Amino acid sequence: MTTRKTLKLGEAKEAPATLEKKGRGWKISDKRLDALHDRAREMKRFASPAHKALAEKFAKADLGRYTFKRFAVVGSAIVDFNCHNLGMAIIILEEDDDETLSKRRDKSLESVGIRVMRIHAKDIHENIDGVLERITLGMRMRIGDKKDARRNHWENSQPKGDNKEAQ
Repeated sequence: MTTRKTLKLGEAKEAPATLEKKGRGWKISDKRLDALHDRAREMKRFASPAHKALAEKFAKADLGRYTFKRFAVVGSAIVDFNCHNLGMAIIILEEDDDETLSKRRDKSLESVGIRVMRIHAKDIHENIDGVLERITLGMRMRIGDKKDARRNHWENSQPKGDNKEAQ
């Protein structure tokens, strides 16, 4: 007769204390992440008039696959609008915002490849068409950056053998 093989289980591992989100290396505890989402929900309920006006324009616009999510949690920051496909965030600057806190948040977002666009609330109220034009130009620039990065990656990943076109 043959001997029976049995399944042996290894030691149970403890779940990590931090989460790594979307491969970007964000390490945030469950408690902190829940607090950020709760805060974002509150911000949606009590949005400023400038935020509501811009959100209304985004809702009516046909941006194709580039959509902006309101009060998105990105890492350990909450941004007013985030386009995940472009890696672009929009921050609306109110008059009572803390400048040092927002600059620190912007640096942390830009360090992982998210472009931050800062827009003053009074500009939205006074000239929303100009703001939308600025956002569109920023989106086009970001799309171009992504295409260039893809092209460079493709060219650098090709083998460096003999090139038939060069002959």
